[in-house]
Amino acid sequence: MYLPFFYELRRRGLKVGAQEALALAGALQAGLHDSSLDGFYHVARALLVHSETQLDTFDQAFLAHFKGVETAGLELTQELLSWLEEARERPDLSPEELALLEQLDPEEIRRMFEERLREQQERHDGGNRWIGTGGTSPFGNGGFAREGIRVGGKGGRQGMALMQAGARKYAGYRDDLVLDTRQMAVALRKLRAFARDGSPDELDVDETIAATAKNAGELEVVTRPPRRPNTRVVLAMDVGGSMDPYAAVMSRLFSVASQATHFKELRIFYFHNCVYGKLYATPQLTGGMTIPELTAQVGRHHKLVMVGDASMAPYELSIRTDAEGHYKADGLEGLTWLMQLAQHFERNVWLNPEPLGTWRSGTISVIARVFPMFPLTVEGLGEAVAHLTRGRTVKGVAARR
Repeated sequence: MYLPFFYELRRRGLKVGAQEALALAGALQAGLHDSSLDGFYHVARALLVHSETQLDTFDQAFLAHFKGVETAGLELTQELLSWLEEARERPDLSPEELALLEQLDPEEIRRMFEERLREQQERHDGGNRWIGTGGTSPFGNGGFAREGIRVGGKGGRQGMALMQAGARKYAGYRDDLVLDTRQMAVALRKLRAFARDGSPDELDVDETIAATAKNAGELEVVTRPPRRPNTRVVLAMDVGGSMDPYAAVMSRLFSVASQATHFKELRIFYFHNCVYGKLYATPQLTGGMTIPELTAQVGRHHKLVMVGDASMAPYELSIRTDAEGHYKADGLEGLTWLMQLAQHFERNVWLNPEPLGTWRSGTISVIARVFPMFPLTVEGLGEAVAHLTRGRTVKGVAARR
């Protein structure tokens, strides 16, 4: 069942291959799974899952592949367990007999237990050798051995592997869900970029080791300037109208962004439907600055993040306004203002809470040709961050636009 399990994981999208298969085989050979399905579950999850977003997928694959495996084993041991649960009592032993029972060390007890498991063929009650009840053997139930291995008794199965997988405790970690606050914070943290500036007072471990090695082992300390956040972000969020259903997720995004400490600079603005010459300082569309003022103040190295559903009446992209957002016949169209923003910032993205299936028509498709557009999910924000930090459009994103 080993290789078919890998095929089940791959069928569900987990990237596991020869390297993972060999690592898991090595762990099994070393006995890290304790010869149990529960142990195998934990070892396999530790070695085969490379991201917390894959935990739920792993659990589903494990449950689908191994469901029913434990049944046969439980049937084989049910008779033994039932017998041990009906343990017979034995009269009190003398102090000398009890003292003899305490002389076995844990390793010896374990070795003897495994040996008895291989040899015993039937039920046994009383005595001092076999796994049974009411005796002085270090194994069983209801006897008088003070040090040993208790077998049987009442107990639940809450810790069993299949029950853990079936509980789907990690469903909230999936990368195709709308972002919650924690996931949003983790994804935005990936945006940070660091620059080294200031006095060289931070220990450079790698260079110190290299310099000491070159110096025939005599310690040579190398220092460097500390790393400081160097990411500058302009965040513009659509508010009102068709964005009302997404008010909660927008509030979470604002909360996480405003509390972030890993940005050198963060400017937050608002707009409604389209940008008409101006970005506002409040959700009530007051204050703010014009597009010419913004582009004059911030450099091309700033990262622009637009957030909105990009859904509006087609004519709204053609409304002409001046830089203050006032209607003017000889002003610039809304689409032109958006293009000016996209052209000024070397790294820019548009995050859209609308389902991907709606992006192929209407104003969404038009705006998606101006900005690289990504869904407002864990996966989507991760792709957007990759694009912003490396200027790379993740495979598949272009097809969405």
